[in-house]
Amino acid sequence: MDKRIYLSLSRQSGFEQEYVQKALETNWITSGGPNVDEFENEIENYYNEKAFVTALNSGTSAIHLALILLGVKYGDEVICQTMTFSASANPILYQGAKPVFVDSEPGTWNICPKCLETAIKDRIKKGKKPRAIIAVHLYGNPYMVDEIHAIADRYDIPIIEDAAEAFGSYYKGKKCGNFGDFGILSFNGNKIITTSSGGALITNSLELKERAIFYATQSKDKAVHYQHSEVGYNYRMSNICAGIGLGQIKMLDHNLIARRNIHSFYKEKFQNINGTSILEVLNEDYFSNYWLTTILIEQNVDKNISAEDLRLAFEEANIECRPLWKPMHLQPIFLKYPYYGNKVAEELFKKGLCLPSGSNLSEEDKNRIEEVINNFFNK
Repeated sequence: MDKRIYLSLSRQSGFEQEYVQKALETNWITSGGPNVDEFENEIENYYNEKAFVTALNSGTSAIHLALILLGVKYGDEVICQTMTFSASANPILYQGAKPVFVDSEPGTWNICPKCLETAIKDRIKKGKKPRAIIAVHLYGNPYMVDEIHAIADRYDIPIIEDAAEAFGSYYKGKKCGNFGDFGILSFNGNKIITTSSGGALITNSLELKERAIFYATQSKDKAVHYQHSEVGYNYRMSNICAGIGLGQIKMLDHNLIARRNIHSFYKEKFQNINGTSILEVLNEDYFSNYWLTTILIEQNVDKNISAEDLRLAFEEANIECRPLWKPMHLQPIFLKYPYYGNKVAEELFKKGLCLPSGSNLSEEDKNRIEEVINNFFNK
């Protein structure tokens, strides 16, 4: 059988070993350390704006710390985009708060401004003004920044900007991750760049960064002995992982070009196939890293054509595809929580498929993918 083509693998730069070896030689084999400090500086320099970055062990940790820094507590409500990975919503439960899910709009697949305002008005009417909004740049595609932030400002609700999938994307020339009151990045193994596992919290002040580091390092008080006055967490990025990140960040521009070229490859292959549509940016204001290229397929029962049928055809050729994120309001753990919207996210889940989009896809890989597409739609 041909080697497996995975959905989204990383590509090594060749510089990772240098930084990891340095950590080993200097015995910085722990959380925090010189590589972590340098990695944070690299990301801050990348944004070239007033961004203060805290490197953590995951994007999930970053969302959790953002909620803590916003003062979200037991019984509070937090609005969350329903079309996302569960890591966007789980930290709400960590705090004992209640998620309120909001539908997508069909243009970007991200949080719908109309449904968002409906949700806010209704929660306020019920005596529960939301404490925060978690808005996601899905698959690297920026959400409707102007519309969403105008609503948040109108009701004085802070935004946690989940840019876990959108490092390298931007809106109107400003990089995603730096719009919200807090920004979130992920460096999981399947992202644009990776630290193997890891993430980052972006804040707009040094004071908030220092507070985030305090919580992420077990909330140790300033004392010679170990003293703790607040609950803390073991969330700091390791020096080894940060070394991988320092090697990977040298590949960021290359990986962005690669992912966007892969998107163009799929766009060309599907452009003349009826009943299919590739997710693209709305207009020139939006720039997507196209972390994953995603497609919608209209079902044709007579010809056995659907997103699941195509996934199975790829699987038969040892090529990994996956359905879109299953909306949070349909997940067993979240069924009891409020939901505002129609069925946009549900239809996306029903018709959608994530296509192999790794930065390391070879021409041979693309030829195999193209063969499956041609055979499937010409059967």
